[in-house]
Amino acid sequence: MRLHRNLVFAVIDGLNEIFNENAYADKVVQSLLKRDKRWGSRDRGFIAETVYDIVRWKRLYAEIAEVKEPYNRENLWRIFAVWATLRGITLPDWKQIEPTPTRRIKGKFDELSKIRKFRESIPDWLDELGMQQLPDIWEKELAALNEQAPVVLRVNTLKTTTEKLIQLLKEEDIEAETLKGYPSAVQLIERANVFATKAFKDGLFEVQDASSQLVAKFLDVEPGQRVVDTCAGAGGKSLHLAALMENKGQVIAMDIYGNKLKELKRRARRAGAHNIETRTIESTKDIKKLHKKADRVLIDAPCTGLGVLSRNPDAKWKLSPEFLESIQKTQADILENYSKIVKPGGKLVYATCSILPSENRKQVDSFLSKEIGSDFKLVKDKNIYPSSSGFDGFYMALLERKQ
Repeated sequence: MRLHRNLVFAVIDGLNEIFNENAYADKVVQSLLKRDKRWGSRDRGFIAETVYDIVRWKRLYAEIAEVKEPYNRENLWRIFAVWATLRGITLPDWKQIEPTPTRRIKGKFDELSKIRKFRESIPDWLDELGMQQLPDIWEKELAALNEQAPVVLRVNTLKTTTEKLIQLLKEEDIEAETLKGYPSAVQLIERANVFATKAFKDGLFEVQDASSQLVAKFLDVEPGQRVVDTCAGAGGKSLHLAALMENKGQVIAMDIYGNKLKELKRRARRAGAHNIETRTIESTKDIKKLHKKADRVLIDAPCTGLGVLSRNPDAKWKLSPEFLESIQKTQADILENYSKIVKPGGKLVYATCSILPSENRKQVDSFLSKEIGSDFKLVKDKNIYPSSSGFDGFYMALLERKQ
């Protein structure tokens, strides 16, 4: 592979923003890809994949490069040189890349690969936490979470079928296949920019991981019900609920962030999901108005996102023990307050995209042991681990409010 100066400079600029300015990798990459209109899909692919790759393996590469945070530009070039060397790429004779000790880099890689925290490129505290909470599978999970995430689409059944979508994508030179056990999912055989397709613009699908697609289904919704999605965000699961309900009944999508709900409105129009109503949560009154009024409630709770590190690798560098403690308190509060929306005989799903028991089953058990929780019973729960599913890590628990 021949390295092109303008593409590599874009990568270095992106890494500087992510590592030193605490910017989110997805936003940085999005912005970088718009930098030069002359770049083709291969150029953009190189930038996106290289940035994500270096972010994913930051700890390992920085250790090999013998640099410490905060990284100046010289440090970032050294990290890049490690990345290129380990991929067998011949480094050009640029002044930014000093003569690179290829043999030493490979020797250090072999040596550090024997130590899990370097091999899997994970902060010490997070590695220790994972071993405490998931001792039997932590090693396998880390390896799975360092794999590149597949591109999975959810077929919008309000407008098309799986078979028709696969055919339409094929007409746009995108190969996709069905996924056994996921009725509305199709997976791309090769990565492609699906957002540029006519099928996307016509609202025939959403990009949504296979594990995430199981959450709305777990809620056991029926057409005509009143369903509340309490932490809707930009509404991936609200849209799925609307489709499962065949546009009949009402989906109330709520969030504390009004700008995310605006994005949901736009997505709902494109998807032809007419039964979604958005409501910004501005105070506890907005929740109280709905007490005991919903047939179904989805709490897709804020979490560490440890189950989705394969698509958000920068999250592991932004997390801290303090954040974990704070988010667990938030989860408990949300479960306690939003469960009051469920009417007697109604059902609730508590879900996270984390694999930590402290954010998952332990939160549900703690809730059930409280006074408010005594009105509920646990019907079933499910842990989805990336090492066994090949998709994102998720947890979901279905609770029923007693009559």
